[in-house]
Parts: sequence; structure tokens; C-alpha cells
Amino acid sequence: MQVTETLNEGLKRGYTVTVTAAELDAKVNDKLVEAQPGIEMKGFRKGKVPMALLKKQFGPRVLGEAMQEAVDSAVQGHFEATGDRPAMQPQMEMTNQDWKEGQDVTVALTYEALPDIGEPDLSGLKIEKLVAKAEDAAVTEALENLAKSSKSFADKEGAAETGDQVTMNFLGKVDGEPFEGGSAEDFPLEIGSGQFIPGFEEQLVGVSAGDEKSVPVTFPEEYGAANLAGKEAVFDCTIKAVKAPQTAEINDDLAKQFGADDLDALKAQITERLEAEYAQAARAVLKRNLLDQLDDAVTFDLPPSLVEAEANQIAHQLWHDENPDVQGHDHPEITPTEEHTKLAVRRVKLGLLLAELGRKAEVEVTDQEMTQAVIAQARQYPGQERQFFEFIQKNAQMQQQLRAPIFEDKVIDHIVEQAKVTEKTVTKEELQAAVEALDETETETA
Repeated sequence: MQVTETLNEGLKRGYTVTVTAAELDAKVNDKLVEAQPGIEMKGFRKGKVPMALLKKQFGPRVLGEAMQEAVDSAVQGHFEATGDRPAMQPQMEMTNQDWKEGQDVTVALTYEALPDIGEPDLSGLKIEKLVAKAEDAAVTEALENLAKSSKSFADKEGAAETGDQVTMNFLGKVDGEPFEGGSAEDFPLEIGSGQFIPGFEEQLVGVSAGDEKSVPVTFPEEYGAANLAGKEAVFDCTIKAVKAPQTAEINDDLAKQFGADDLDALKAQITERLEAEYAQAARAVLKRNLLDQLDDAVTFDLPPSLVEAEANQIAHQLWHDENPDVQGHDHPEITPTEEHTKLAVRRVKLGLLLAELGRKAEVEVTDQEMTQAVIAQARQYPGQERQFFEFIQKNAQMQQQLRAPIFEDKVIDHIVEQAKVTEKTVTKEELQAAVEALDETETETA
């Protein structure tokens, strides 16, 4: 077989792959010889069917398979010989469409090669790592929030106020007729919680235990039950009790509600959780700083097809973010802007660079790491974990989506290990300001 170059322009490559008729014939013969021992045919013992008869009977069927294997082998041999790595799936098209048996096969092969990527001097990178400790005030604030979330209600004298809980029986009617789902007994409702439709809870302010009150409301036009949407209704309510909120005390009893042995143990858990959150935020800042330095340190040609595909993906995603009501792809054509392309250039550049650094450092994602990632994702689908696992096992694209961020984080760790890292102690507020600055100039790599 023969491979002839037809295009070499930047990263674009073109070749003509020729598989001779003799090579195809030899490959067909090899396949028939391999299959011959297991073939039975009337008038011949198993494995003794003459090759000429096999070729006449099965040759045309085997020819297509042999042709595909020959072309694939030639293309694979080309990549091994040249060292080229295609940026995207190579395009292959048979050029002699009127091909007949006994003729050579010619295929046009085109692709964009991945560029040669220079490796930056990682030891020359200077990275600042922010470190924030959980201060007493932050721990106290977290404890107070836990206490608020653990509030209870106790009977009170007098009228109900916003924030109080009323226990009531109610019966809802539309046009004087009760409707399904519009009644309950001993129902506890916290006034101001937004649990009921707009306009209902506010009318309970001022009621006392033993009161009976009619509450007129109008169901929203977009209400879930079509038979009630936009309808006027009246709820006849009997108030059975009014209770005021009681914030839980910050003590050992509160700690035990959250699985801790005592208050000191709960404080330690909160401190650990807060500092883990701070560390995660600090890593995001460090990663951005690192990627910015890498972006400045390395320059190489980018495959236009990758940049175009990434720009289209960015534009499409941002359009859907701005139009959340459109779930499918039935929308006007979305054209990437200059900003989308600029962001795509950065993402593709850094993505290729990190992939190359990871390849050279032999960074791999272990089976255990993949399993942990799948488990973490499966938790988002309670009761359907098994189906999610099976979906991931059968979907190579989803596996890659889970593997990619793990691989990237491991490459980042590899780079940080070689860079010059200095730690800077900051307050929670300073760390938060650094994170907010990232959000304002969002140009993160994919």
C-alpha cells in the first residue's frame, strides 16, 4: 500500500492512501484460509472445501471487511510512522467511487494534527497559595445558623405574628364548592414561610387560638393544577393553636442533634468543614493564577477545528443560560462572537497543554478514582443509583466527562509540585474577595 502527501499547510494534513488490488486479494485469501477449517459445504468434509470454491462463495462478502481493515491498517501505520496525532476524528473518503473488484482502492485522508507543544519551565512558575483559618466568629455564626434551623415552636398567648406557627383546620372552596386537595386538619403553617399560595399567609397575621377566619385568595395563572389556575377561592380556617418560634440553645443537646458527642466536638466539626471550604476556594484561586501563567508562558498553533467547535459550544451554552425556558435545540442559529472565540482559544490552548503535560508525566486516572466520581454523581439520583451506574458503564462520552476533571486536577497537582509555592494567610473576607474576582473575569479552562 502507498501513502502520498497531498496537503501540508499549518496543522492541516492531507494524504492519498492506495491499497493495491493484489494486497486486497492477499488479505481476502488470508481471511478465507483462517476460516477454512471451520467451514462445511455439501459434498466436502469440514475444513476440506477447496479455496477456489470458498473464494467464489464467500469472497465478495469478505472483500468489504478486508478493504476496511486494509485502509485502517494503512492509516494506523501512517500515524505511527509520522508521529502525527489528529486533533479530531480524521476524515476518510473513497475517491474511486466506481471501484470494481480487481482495481486498486484509493482513499483521501484529511485531518488537523495536534501541534508540537513546548514544555514550559515549571520550576520557574511562582504561585501564591492563600490559607484561611476558621476564626471563632465564623464558628459562632455557623452554630447560630444551626440553632436557628433547629428551632421549635411553643404555645403563646395572643395574636399570631409573622414567623409564628398556626395549627389549623381548613377547607378551600371555588364557587362555593370544595375542591380536591383543598382541605386538611391540624395543619401546622409557619406564617411567612411561603408554603401556601401568595396572599394566604399574610391574612393569618392577628388570628388567635379558637378564631375562625375566611381567607380569600386567587390562584396564580401558572398554578400547577389547571382546574384551579387563575381561579378565586375562599379557605374557611379554624385556628386551633398559635405558637411562637423558640431558637434552640447552643449547648451539648444541640450538638447531639447533629451527631456530635458534645458542643466542643460540634465546634471541631464545624471548624474542619469551614477550613475544607476555604481550602477549596483557595485552590480555585491558585488554579486560575497557575493557568494564567501557563497561558502567558507557552505559544503554539491551535487546530482551527477545535477552536471553532469550542467557540460554538460556548456560544450555545451561554445562549441556553440566558434562555432557560428553551430545553431543546429548536432555536435560531447561534453565531459565536469575538469574545466566545477568544475564550475558546484560551480553553483549547490550556486544554492541549495540560493534556500534553499529563501525557509526558504519565498521569493516569485510576479505577478507584473513577468509581468515587461515579458514586458522587449517583448521589444526585436517589433511588436510581443502579440505573445511573449502568448508564455510565455503557456511555463512553459520560465516562470521559467524569474522567477529564480528575485528570486535570492531577496534572495541576503535578505542576504545583514543581513550581515555587508561597503561602499567604488571609481572612475569610479576603479569600471571598479573591473568589469573587474570579467570577467577574470568568475565563476558566474547560
